Amino acid sequence: MKTLKLLSVLFIATLASCSSVRVNADYDKKATFTNYKTYAYLKSGVDKAEISDLDKKRILYAIDEVMSTKGFSKSENPDVLISIFTKERERVDIYQNYGFGWGWNPYWGMGYSNVTTTPEGTLFIDIIDAKTKELVWQGEGSGYLTKNTEKKDARIKEFVSKILEQYPPK
Repeated sequence: MKTLKLLSVLFIATLASCSSVRVNADYDKKATFTNYKTYAYLKSGVDKAEISDLDKKRILYAIDEVMSTKGFSKSENPDVLISIFTKERERVDIYQNYGFGWGWNPYWGMGYSNVTTTPEGTLFIDIIDAKTKELVWQGEGSGYLTKNTEKKDARIKEFVSKILEQYPPK
């Protein structure tokens, strides 16, 4: 019974690790984040992101939602500019199965390999002081991506909210 419980916990932990977004943030320790109340998007930075325009909109809507819950508002004369950058790669997992016994395999005792690929992405959110044009904060989130349109909105919101949990720095 203990083994069954342990396997259940390991299975749930594995599922949770597959769906999580790994985040990291860095910032300028001399920046006064309490002075920042308004924001706008750095169009040139958003335009450079190599993703579909629909995914860009999803990211910007998610940023708007999180920033408004933090008390920030969009402005024509902002305190900070927000830019995004994305990277995508294929994660390759190789599972080896070394089985022993009789079967169709002409080499008794040899197993087989199973190779799977999963698209992984990284989203960077840069916050730039609008007056000095210097980067003051950068958040990064990495995790698996989905092609399913219905799940994509939720996944992008998860990326953005996890990254911006760390803004402003404490």
